Amino acid sequence: MATYKKKGLKRKASNTVTNQSTTAEVFDTLDQSASSTEKIVAKYQNYIVGGVITIVIMVLGFLGYSSLVLEPNSEEANNELFTAQNYFSQALNDNQNSDSLFLLSLNGGDGKYGFLDIIENYSGTNASQLSYYSAGMAYYNLNDFENAIKYLKYFDSEDDVLTALAYGGIGDSFAELDQLDDALSYYELAFNVSDNNFTAPKFLLKAANTASLLKQNSLAKKYYKSILKNFPKSPESFYIDIQIEKNSSK
Repeated sequence: MATYKKKGLKRKASNTVTNQSTTAEVFDTLDQSASSTEKIVAKYQNYIVGGVITIVIMVLGFLGYSSLVLEPNSEEANNELFTAQNYFSQALNDNQNSDSLFLLSLNGGDGKYGFLDIIENYSGTNASQLSYYSAGMAYYNLNDFENAIKYLKYFDSEDDVLTALAYGGIGDSFAELDQLDDALSYYELAFNVSDNNFTAPKFLLKAANTASLLKQNSLAKKYYKSILKNFPKSPESFYIDIQIEKNSSK
């Protein structure tokens, strides 16, 4: 996701001032130097002035883009995202109409954008990134696991919990497609990216169960024991002893 740092602007502005100062010194020298020096400065004068103008245009252009395009786009995108997320939340709590509500969250309704529209029209905003995650989860709930994987893979966030959930969603989708090796890989990514008490034991357990299905019993046992050791109070720790015993007997 594109980010723009004000420090970069300061460096450019500083270069502009430096170049302007250099240009002023050159023209002061013109009044005092010999005709040979005058010819040299005259020869390169257009390049010096042109360089200063170019830097000024670049700085002003970026400032204009940030204030006139990025900021309004982000605000509009957030407004559209609110409606799409509302459809998504309703779908999670309404089993009878969940499919139609998930589709509304993806495609929009009542003149409002859905996640797919936000991704297409507000590229580079936080709302578009969150829409990749939500679109992926909507597709997962619609049993469209290939699209779930597609959109979740595009999701990029500095939030470790959301990143873990996205990896876990990809793992779940691969598991539904009976691609257990891929599922295991993403469950491992999910619990490695964040060691919090919510996502880590959840995906450690899924990784352990998947490893067990793949007959990788020593790996499954390792992950089961990791839950007991590192997350003994988590719901996932219940009945782990039974799972360990089952894998030890295989």
